[in-house]
Amino acid sequence: MVIKPKVRGFICTNAHPVGCAANVQQQIAYVREQGKAETDMTPKNVLVIGCSTGYGLASRIVSTFGYGAKTLGVCFEKSPTERKTGTAGWYNTAAFHQEADAANVYAKTLNGDAFSNELKADVIAAIKEDLGQVDLVIYSLASPRRTDPETGEVYKSTLKPVGKDYKTKTYDTDKDLVHDVELEAANEDEIFNTVKVMGGEDWELWLQALSDADVLADGCKTTAYTYIGKELTWPIYGHATIGKAKEDLDRAATSITSSLSNKNVKAYVSSLKALVTQASSAIPVMPLYISLIYKVMKEDGTHEGCIEQIKGLFAEKLLLDSPETDDDNRLRMDGKETNDATQAKIKALWDNVTQDNFHELSDYAGYHHEFLRLFGFDISGVDYDADVSPLADW
Repeated sequence: MVIKPKVRGFICTNAHPVGCAANVQQQIAYVREQGKAETDMTPKNVLVIGCSTGYGLASRIVSTFGYGAKTLGVCFEKSPTERKTGTAGWYNTAAFHQEADAANVYAKTLNGDAFSNELKADVIAAIKEDLGQVDLVIYSLASPRRTDPETGEVYKSTLKPVGKDYKTKTYDTDKDLVHDVELEAANEDEIFNTVKVMGGEDWELWLQALSDADVLADGCKTTAYTYIGKELTWPIYGHATIGKAKEDLDRAATSITSSLSNKNVKAYVSSLKALVTQASSAIPVMPLYISLIYKVMKEDGTHEGCIEQIKGLFAEKLLLDSPETDDDNRLRMDGKETNDATQAKIKALWDNVTQDNFHELSDYAGYHHEFLRLFGFDISGVDYDADVSPLADW
């Protein structure tokens, strides 16, 4: 079939297998070109929970092609049929496996609900059979809902400010419209639900299950990814329901390090820069904000994508014995975005941006390119008029 993008709101409902493969191959090529960084730790067996897109996929690529590590991945993706494409994450994973096989490096992926006890048990069984133990655990899940594995209760996250209603600018990608949006403050139940979905509880459950099964190597490191942002995004991110959930990640990191001190486990929250992801596209304000930071950071020569951020995180922070952290013990890779000089430039654009000048003041073309790229579209060298099979497997 000939596959063209089908965009609805903040999602694309299909994906291109050849384009997704090209995206993965380009990230692998970048890591290989950079070479192996000198770090205190060289991971050998890596578990990536949320391995198929964005920062999780980049983590798997850096682990394998930057350090030669064996990787076990966990994802929740939809397989293709002869008439319908699979999800982008499905094709990304298939392409990753093809490249890992060609490099003769172990890679295995389990597809299912990462919040469930059943998948945790399957992962533990795979580690015992194939790896023995893991020395690095990456937690990179993004989901709008979570089923509690013990009670069966379903929790749903909410994207709302905390404390008071908030009015701000946003950009409607469907209507190509800059406009004001009023966001109603979350109630306590909505905050609680969001923390249950996006907070640190499941990360803790994963590490405890791995420890109980004796599949964590002594000195294992683990990190969960977050975004903190600055003043412009705090009302909908840092100081909102998502922010409350992210604060819970800090609690979980401290808890994991303390409870697993007998294995010398070190847990960190890693704060990364704002990028176009399937998750960020759904958050009010973020399409406008990211379009503006892309403009500023590209002009300043400081823009980085997922693969550059994760390559830097591993080399400069995560794999060091005593990495530099902020006051909350986080690993910070967002400094090129959140420094005062960059934020001042973004704030000046934010204050002046209107419907009439949006495309002049922003890099929405870059934002839209990166959005399509998530699903394997708008990638140079790919023939999107060609008849391709939607089928792919790993």
